[in-house]
Amino acid sequence: MTDTSDRDESPCAGCDNVLHRRGFIERAAVLAAAALLGVGVPRRLLAQMRPEVIAPIGRRASVVDYSIPAADGVQIDRANEVILIRWRGTVVAFDLACPHQRAPLRWIAQDSRFECPKHHSHYTPDGSYISGRSTRAMDRLGISRSGAIVHVDLNVIYEQPRQPAAWKAAQITVE
Repeated sequence: MTDTSDRDESPCAGCDNVLHRRGFIERAAVLAAAALLGVGVPRRLLAQMRPEVIAPIGRRASVVDYSIPAADGVQIDRANEVILIRWRGTVVAFDLACPHQRAPLRWIAQDSRFECPKHHSHYTPDGSYISGRSTRAMDRLGISRSGAIVHVDLNVIYEQPRQPAAWKAAQITVE
């Protein structure tokens, strides 16, 4: 019988390297942000460069509540697969997945657009389709407002070509 007491029998023996790389990337992002602030890049612009990861402030069945974003930018709730964007006086909630083949979308701040990393489809901040393999806009989620709270209904999904009027109306105006 072989003695295995000195071996790492954990199911993820290589995770330490992944965690080390992830930590390095996170520290590098913080240092880059600090450097940009140091050379005079406004905080508001810096906030738009990287999506803010958020969590809901409440939930009732399929309706998830968020605070209205204070400024233009992108917020992502990965647990509920929601993108919340405040852009030029409106707030819109999107499904996190690309409508083409469900890959998670990402925000490209320098171009003010969303992109699917799988097939490089591009979308405007309001979710309209620009180019790529997808042939339609991002899916919008049902959204309503009560005071400073945005309510997003995860079961109400509007597809732009099937429900153009409802897709366009699925936004709230903010000052």
